[in-house]
Amino acid sequence: MLNHQPPPKSVLDLGVENPFCNVMREKGYQITNTKGEDLDLDFSSVMDHETDITTAFEIFEHLVAPFNVLKEIKSKYLFASIPLKLWFASAYKSKTDPWDRHYHEFEDWQFDWLLEKSGWEILDSIQFTNPVNKIGFRPLLRKFTPRYYLVYCKRK
Repeated sequence: MLNHQPPPKSVLDLGVENPFCNVMREKGYQITNTKGEDLDLDFSSVMDHETDITTAFEIFEHLVAPFNVLKEIKSKYLFASIPLKLWFASAYKSKTDPWDRHYHEFEDWQFDWLLEKSGWEILDSIQFTNPVNKIGFRPLLRKFTPRYYLVYCKRK
């Protein structure tokens, strides 16, 4: 974010307060968070905040209809990340927390298309891995298979 949108900037971070919010504050960004509401049903907090930037890290895979939220964002810029669909791992679903599950497992082109259809132009993107220190076939694949996709976008 520092390279593309240096502080000071106002940021609406979709999701509850998290450790990365503190990192952004330390760098000079002014952070406001949504309150954990179901953004499929109530995206008024998105519509009510006009900030320079909106961030959405690991949010859109949890929504049934991410298009609706993406369309309503008032910021000129968006930074968003998603976990990528992996051929060797099924969609994530917590057995204990009904909110901790992925409705979508995106491929990069699907997320690009969703962003384009909702009025965003991708200015930069990166895919990266998530290695784990375990032994096995899946941990080995995670060392070189991109797991996450991060985009920097501008409202069209």
